[in-house]
Amino acid sequence: MACPSISPGGAFLAGVLNYVDCQAQAIGENGYQALTAPGSTVAVLLTALLTIFVALFGYRMILGQVPGARDGVLALVKIGVVLALATSWPAFRTLAYNVAMHGPAELAASIGGSAGLPGSGGGLVGRLQGIDNGLSELQRIGTGKPADAEEIVGPTQPLTPQQQQQQYQRLQQLQQKPRWDPTRDATMLSQARTLYLTGAIASFASVRVVAGLLLALGPLFALFLLFDATRGLFEGWVRGIAGAALGALSTAIVLGVELALMEPWLLQILELRRQNIPTPSVPTELLALTLVFALTLLAALIATARVAQGFRMPVAWRGTVSRRAEIVRDQAPRPAHAGTQQHEIADPRTRAHSVADAVAASQRREAGVAPPPPAQLSHQGTTQAVSRDIPVAAPVPLGQSYRRRTRGRVSAGASRRDRNA
Repeated sequence: MACPSISPGGAFLAGVLNYVDCQAQAIGENGYQALTAPGSTVAVLLTALLTIFVALFGYRMILGQVPGARDGVLALVKIGVVLALATSWPAFRTLAYNVAMHGPAELAASIGGSAGLPGSGGGLVGRLQGIDNGLSELQRIGTGKPADAEEIVGPTQPLTPQQQQQQYQRLQQLQQKPRWDPTRDATMLSQARTLYLTGAIASFASVRVVAGLLLALGPLFALFLLFDATRGLFEGWVRGIAGAALGALSTAIVLGVELALMEPWLLQILELRRQNIPTPSVPTELLALTLVFALTLLAALIATARVAQGFRMPVAWRGTVSRRAEIVRDQAPRPAHAGTQQHEIADPRTRAHSVADAVAASQRREAGVAPPPPAQLSHQGTTQAVSRDIPVAAPVPLGQSYRRRTRGRVSAGASRRDRNA
């Protein structure tokens, strides 16, 4: 279906927005169906990547790395998700297309309707076109000359000496009255309308066209979910879709706020001008207002893009090899700080080494052997050096560590009496 073109002299803003929205939806739907058609490049690539994915599982089993139940279920889930996104348009339309294309409008209707924003229930493009029509009419009729001001008109041809004298007297009178320049007012009104059109069209077109392009490339990015090395590309695709959807939502809300402010204000200005009442301050105010909302739209798009960057795939979706590599990297000893004078070295000994050290120290004390100096022993070689270089006595049975006396104790005085006798 061909999208409606822009007609000269018609509703410019509404025509551009409707055309951009129609093209974005056509790109997303027709591009997806073109990539998933039988015999297309993506279809051939899908068959090849699925074959490689299954073959890698087979080689791991041949080499003795039998996948666990968790890895087997995860592999089946990946294959199912890839086939659903890359081959089934109804599934892709429900999971991605409707979320990116129609979800922002539904959310904007819920949020804007509760806040009372104009255009939230529908007709946003038509009301934006009404603002543009009002700016165009104000630009055509001008802001009017103030009653106490003198109009500044530049010379259009060389002046005679008498005209120059009159011009000099007129300039002296202008120094006592406020001056009004219709050219400056017309320029500011033109700049204000340009900013209004640029902000509305650029913010709307950027998110819709980007969403349509990413949706069209959905089957290709879905294939990257199979392997850990390319999973980041699939995550980036999801972030792009989420950022475009959030950007469309924020654009609708900001434009609704701009409509709520400008519609009644612009109607009052036009009513005054139709009654030939001058409004000399309107050009500056209108230029500042359109500039502020243009910057607000830009800030909203940047904020939603930063929010979408926070998406990460669950750790459980990573393969066994990637999880093991992360565990080894986390458990690896970290180097000491460069500016530290005292370096703390972690003791790599296990609890069994500590028990062996305690037993060896107890045996040295019972054998009466002095322990070696601490400086000569390392953390890992303490147990081996003691067990290899120091003779260790045999273990003593329990209760026989001390010998019992077999004779009664005789004092020294009794011994002398026995000798004298």
